[in-house]
Amino acid sequence: MLTTTTPTIDGYEIVEYFGLVTGEAILGANIFKDLFAGIRDIVGGRSAAYEQELRRARDLAIEEMTADAERQGANAVVGVDLDYESIQVSQSGAMLMVTAAGTAVRVAW
Repeated sequence: MLTTTTPTIDGYEIVEYFGLVTGEAILGANIFKDLFAGIRDIVGGRSAAYEQELRRARDLAIEEMTADAERQGANAVVGVDLDYESIQVSQSGAMLMVTAAGTAVRVAW
C-alpha cells in the first residue's frame, strides 16, 4: 500500500477517491519506563524507551489506517497526517496516543 503525506503521487494517476481513513493507537507506558524517563529528563539526554513506544504506536496507527483503506478497495493513501498526544491518566502515569489519517484512493499502475 502506497502512503504519502502529499495530496498526489508522482507518476501515478488517482482514478478513484474512497474518503477519509484513520488509525489510532493508544499505548500505556509502564511505571519503570516513566521513572527512568524522568531521571533522564533531569540529567539530559534522550529517552530510548519512550522513543521506542512512540515508533510502535506510530506503526500501529499507520497499519490500522492502511487496513481501513484496503477494506474499502483502495491501493494507496494520500494526504497522511500523524498526530501525537500524551494522555495523563493519573498523577504517576500517562498514555501515548498516535492518530494517522489520510484519504484512501485507487491509483492506476
